[in-house]
Amino acid sequence: MRLADQVAVVTGGAAGIGRALALRFAAEGARGVVVADLDEAGAEAVAAEIGEGALAVVCDVADPAHAEALIGAAESAFGPVDLFCANAGVAVGEGLGAAAEWELALGVNLRAHVYAAERLLPGWLERGTGYFLTTASAAGLITQIGSAPYAVTKHAAVAFAEWLSVTYGARGVGVSCLCPMGVNTELLHGSGGAGAVVKAAGAVLEPDEVAEIVLAGLEAETFLILPHPEVLEFYRRKGADYDRWLAGMRRLQASVAAQRDP
Repeated sequence: MRLADQVAVVTGGAAGIGRALALRFAAEGARGVVVADLDEAGAEAVAAEIGEGALAVVCDVADPAHAEALIGAAESAFGPVDLFCANAGVAVGEGLGAAAEWELALGVNLRAHVYAAERLLPGWLERGTGYFLTTASAAGLITQIGSAPYAVTKHAAVAFAEWLSVTYGARGVGVSCLCPMGVNTELLHGSGGAGAVVKAAGAVLEPDEVAEIVLAGLEAETFLILPHPEVLEFYRRKGADYDRWLAGMRRLQASVAAQRDP
């Protein structure tokens, strides 16, 4: 997957990783970059920064109708979408979480990916080409201390990306799943105690650094894109001895609780 002369759509594109991806894709020569976000001013600012060949679209990815409107706007402006980045995400809930938090997390972190795939797959399969990039999280591989809605929906996002690759990979559809740990974004800094755990687990990267790693992963068509290489080792340990890993995570949970309530 090379970006030159391609059309890319990035949800959650107004800030953080999404903004960095949109700018990086444009720098690589993408013919069209669609910056989609609930934040209208932010999306327009990123599109203006890119200049010609960029389009800002305001959308709520939790709305089932968003995919038709967003992808339709991209097609009208630039032609068929080559790369769709399901990057928008929310980190909500503490503990089990409330019903509204589950609904929001499921809508943004999982269902939005399904809505986009439903809209894109017929065209991609007909043309024999297309690429779906999921922004999940290391939490989707090795869980998250604190929020059940976040941990579970990020696991589900990884699982959906896996399913897409298994089901359509032999028919020309590429799939990558981005699973970072700490990235210097509002999502990290606004996630309370869970954010503190992530910051302590490894380096906090800048969004531009992540975008560079994503670009290399897309060119290599790597499924798991891991800006923090240690995540792979954590994942291996989890698979090698699940009970030992669970015991270690319980100790981490107890440590976090003790620091919060000394």
